[in-house]
Amino acid sequence: MSETSPRKAVVLVSGGMDSAVTIAIAREQGYQVHALSVAYGQRHNAELAASERVSGLLGAVEHKTVFVDLRTIGGSALTADIDVPLDQTGEQGIPVTYVPARNTIMLSIALGWAEVLGSADIWCGVNAVDYSGYPDCRPAFIEAFEQLANVATKAGVEGAGIRIHAPLMRMSKADIAREGQRLGVDFSETVSCYQADAEGRACGHCDACHLRAQGFSAAGLPDPTRYA
Repeated sequence: MSETSPRKAVVLVSGGMDSAVTIAIAREQGYQVHALSVAYGQRHNAELAASERVSGLLGAVEHKTVFVDLRTIGGSALTADIDVPLDQTGEQGIPVTYVPARNTIMLSIALGWAEVLGSADIWCGVNAVDYSGYPDCRPAFIEAFEQLANVATKAGVEGAGIRIHAPLMRMSKADIAREGQRLGVDFSETVSCYQADAEGRACGHCDACHLRAQGFSAAGLPDPTRYA
């Protein structure tokens, strides 16, 4: 790579507002974005179409979808025959929408692709402020995975090392909405709902919908979400 070549970054993209803003931040910092989505058997597969759409709109040089069917192990309302909780407030503990080991699997795939591309930088949109309480969205998880990446890979042992970027980690949903507006993200093209219909229209009642709506409201921004 020449000194003038752009730095490559693998960016995990779910199709929701957080990952869209993450792409925009990576682009602003001069990275050449290689967008990666994982089709893991999620019930809200409209987000996969959104992930390809927003990756193109935000200037990714390519978008790849990897298929890993987590329905074979189940254990989540997003991958098994378990109802998505609706209009719940104050739920204690890790909710049933947690997908066992999902972010570990996604980051592992991103790590492999980064090695192939010669990229030292992996970006993801995890957030530990306004989120659903998932253990793999915490700073401790990201720090631990980065340590693993630098132990487990040729790039980590012989190369420049691997860095995991989580720029939204300490932002509120309102902060994320404002940052996306500043960077020109078209949130109407994103899908966050856990049970969006085939056209990407949101239910308005799941935890993801509530967090998203609260974020736009707290930011004082119009909510462009399409509801069923």
